[in-house]
Amino acid sequence: MLNGLVKIALPADSGDEAILATLRPGDFFGELALLDGAPRSASAVALEATETAVLARDRFRDLIAAEAVIRDAFLEALARELRRLTTHVEELHFLDIAGRLASRLARMARDEGSRQPDGSIRLAAPLTQGNLAAMVGCTRQSVNKLLGLYAGDGLLRLERDAIVVLDLEGLAQASRR
Repeated sequence: MLNGLVKIALPADSGDEAILATLRPGDFFGELALLDGAPRSASAVALEATETAVLARDRFRDLIAAEAVIRDAFLEALARELRRLTTHVEELHFLDIAGRLASRLARMARDEGSRQPDGSIRLAAPLTQGNLAAMVGCTRQSVNKLLGLYAGDGLLRLERDAIVVLDLEGLAQASRR
């Protein structure tokens, strides 16, 4: 992806969705189809104006066969994605909703957050309660309640257009309660 913001989601027949990832410039998607030629396994939805580049499967196969650097980088990216998905399954299986939300917010702060001069971490926008719910497998109402509790505990601050993490370690600990 050259610029923009894209969510990768699994839509349900009910209209709900499970958000698997939010991609930013430099990320890529559609890699499974490059490998096996099968149809997509999830939907990619642009969340803002987005520009992408397309790589044909034949050209991709030529590149990874001829360029070890590209092959190795691709394999490393796949390994990171498998680890991320393994962590996601682990959280869904072993953590309650509060733990899943705290863990996701802490990971987003570490991986994508913007460190502020006061030491807090502003999470990348756009981040709605509905999207958070779709990321951790619960309702928007549950996310709303938990965000209020985390704010009350001094772990984060809710702003009109952002979530600001005040205590990253405390938030990470909240995921393990």
